[in-house]
Amino acid sequence: MARPTAPFLSLLFLLAASQAVHAHDHLDELTEEQLNAPVDNILWLHILLQIAVWGVLFPTGMVLGLSRSRWHVPLQSAGFLLTAGGYILGHSHRGRMFRAAVHEDMANVLFVPIVLQLFLGIYLKLHIHEQTIRPWAVRLHGLVGRAWPILGWTQMLFGAIAFRGYCRGGRMGQCLAHYIMGSGFIAYGTIMAILLLVGEAWVRRSGRSPDWWDSWVITLWGIVNTFTEHHGGDWSVKDMQHTILGVVWWAAGILGIYLSRNNQRSVVPSLVIILTGWAMSNHAQALMLSTMVHSVFGYTLMSAGVARIIEVCFVAPRYAPDTTDGDAHSEHTLDGSREDSNSSSQSPSRAFRHLPPFLLIASGLLFMSATDEELDFVHGEGMDHVTYILIIFSMAFLLYTLIVTLINLAATSGRNAPNAATRDGIELTAATNKWYTPVPAGDRDLEPANHIIGDDD
Repeated sequence: MARPTAPFLSLLFLLAASQAVHAHDHLDELTEEQLNAPVDNILWLHILLQIAVWGVLFPTGMVLGLSRSRWHVPLQSAGFLLTAGGYILGHSHRGRMFRAAVHEDMANVLFVPIVLQLFLGIYLKLHIHEQTIRPWAVRLHGLVGRAWPILGWTQMLFGAIAFRGYCRGGRMGQCLAHYIMGSGFIAYGTIMAILLLVGEAWVRRSGRSPDWWDSWVITLWGIVNTFTEHHGGDWSVKDMQHTILGVVWWAAGILGIYLSRNNQRSVVPSLVIILTGWAMSNHAQALMLSTMVHSVFGYTLMSAGVARIIEVCFVAPRYAPDTTDGDAHSEHTLDGSREDSNSSSQSPSRAFRHLPPFLLIASGLLFMSATDEELDFVHGEGMDHVTYILIIFSMAFLLYTLIVTLINLAATSGRNAPNAATRDGIELTAATNKWYTPVPAGDRDLEPANHIIGDDD
């Protein structure tokens, strides 16, 4: 039986850190000298360390956990130790002080999933209660682990807001709109990349085309947007624009749900993206810098919609269920009658599939970087819109590189590795109990070989 040494030490260190650290004061009333003091090296180290841990190390560990790699436990244990060290650094800095912010509260809240994951990891290593508690612990461990990228993204965003002192007073509404919708576009692009690059078998098993799921999200988000953009009083131009965009979303979403029934493809979600981009590119702004950034955001979003239409109509892979009866092979369903003539990994169509998700991710970062406070700061620094937009696109390239690298890692590590059958599997690799095998072995034989990111580039 494996000894849970690393997770146990990580748990002890985290508990000790939570008791030993006494937070320095984060007050709403601070002097200008405290607010504008230089940032010391300890705080910079805290920022860089936590970005590396929550932005790279933990997502990598999550992917290795999903592929049942033997490196999952060592990597996550190291991440827990480093994040505890980052927590201590964040409460030990001098120099610039910050007003009380949700970033500090969220740091304390994160101890709950961290300690829970460590406890579950240690429990699973003990291999007890095999037929009773353990199956549920496996599921809970996987569920919390899948939430790790979302928790990390949220906390890093809160950290950036606290660092700049944004989103206070009347600015909160704009921050929520830009950061939530921008993050939504990034999540949409990430999920699209997963489905297009390695998720074809899952789409076939689900019996629903990706456009059906897209249309439901568009419908629900449009309903929320319709009733939350106007907060009483006179209607401004922006209130009217944002509200009617919500109406367009749920109206188009209903049509998309209908057209994409029975596993059919639909271009309606792409049309919604194009219309949203066009509307955003024509938003009136106070600063010319803001107008240009919003315009490029709109054009990028429109390009993502056009690329998605091309992908749906001319590039999409076969998603039809693996069956020979029913209406799966009707000319009106997604049965792959127009699959790529060149089915090899060198097909140009596979390279094109990267374009829609990348443009969506770039659009999300542009929208998140277009709040009045951010653009006022950029304008005050004397930076023009070209430089600022190129900085955002550089970040988009780096973020998409991380995403496709993690997708590739999931497809080539652990039980998905080419030589996985000859290795000594860790837990769940060769399990025969139904609790430990979400996808039956027979289904796995029906799936095509995993597409390796980079083979087609």
